[in-house]
Amino acid sequence: MAGQRLDPREVLAAYRVGIFPMADSTTKEISWYAPDPRAVLEPDKFIVPRSLRSLVRRGTYEVRWNTAFEEVMRGCADRMETWISEAIIAAYTQLHREGWAHSVEAWKRDQLEGGLYGISIGGAFFGESMYSRGRDASKVALVHLVERMKARGFLLLDTQFLTQHLARFGTREISRLEYLQRLDEALKLTCTLHP
Repeated sequence: MAGQRLDPREVLAAYRVGIFPMADSTTKEISWYAPDPRAVLEPDKFIVPRSLRSLVRRGTYEVRWNTAFEEVMRGCADRMETWISEAIIAAYTQLHREGWAHSVEAWKRDQLEGGLYGISIGGAFFGESMYSRGRDASKVALVHLVERMKARGFLLLDTQFLTQHLARFGTREISRLEYLQRLDEALKLTCTLHP
């Protein structure tokens, strides 16, 4: 199922069964992925490095929610190669308007310095991408996201793939079978990221 158009309803249905879309950075063709193993971060096992904890406490960044969703997506896409095509941006922006997609933003003196975005369904948050212009801005956004997830009973932060960056926070890989079991548990919950 590949193409350049993306139906927001199809995106939500795919997340519910452990599948997500990505566009080819050259052709912009959209394909669907279900990696095995899958990378997840359990909110109650989140590791915050001491230096980052100190940065969060200092309040270097003002963290806002859902005030610049498309701008965060475009910041995430602003790199040499990106899987975030215009079709992806259009579909996720529509999902944001409907309350499914969220951004966590790090601001400094009214300048957006970084952030992250993803989809929230039940007790699962599907992290899509993050970026920083200011030092550790996206990491600060991640800390705030996980704190809110823990406070509101979320079970699962799906990061899709394991990177060295995410491993430092306690992200680990699990089999697709285990992922689908955890996803099923999380989807039964009624959780919200809205303030």
